[in-house]
Amino acid sequence: MDKTMEQMLYSIGLTSNYKGYRQLAQALRIAVEEPEALEAVTKWLYPAVARKCGTNWKAVERNIRAMIEIAWQTAPERLERLSGCSLERRPRPAQFLAFLTHHLSHIQ
Repeated sequence: MDKTMEQMLYSIGLTSNYKGYRQLAQALRIAVEEPEALEAVTKWLYPAVARKCGTNWKAVERNIRAMIEIAWQTAPERLERLSGCSLERRPRPAQFLAFLTHHLSHIQ
């Protein structure tokens, strides 16, 4: 999955030199393994990522929001393809994580 995830993230302009890249990748790994984490992003997923990455949940949320902004500026049409619907504005974090997780889960 890591190679597939890396290719997907690179396709939307997210590269490993960004601070939030590792945290986003960790969030996606957790969500693919435990999809119910997407039902409680702030209460469950962000704290789990923070523990694994040695930071706090607010930093995880901020960094994932930064990743969304970069992807939205870099490849909005690719984000629309991954989401499967038209995006009139940049996706919210839970929505972003949900459609990336869905994509990863269905191409394995």
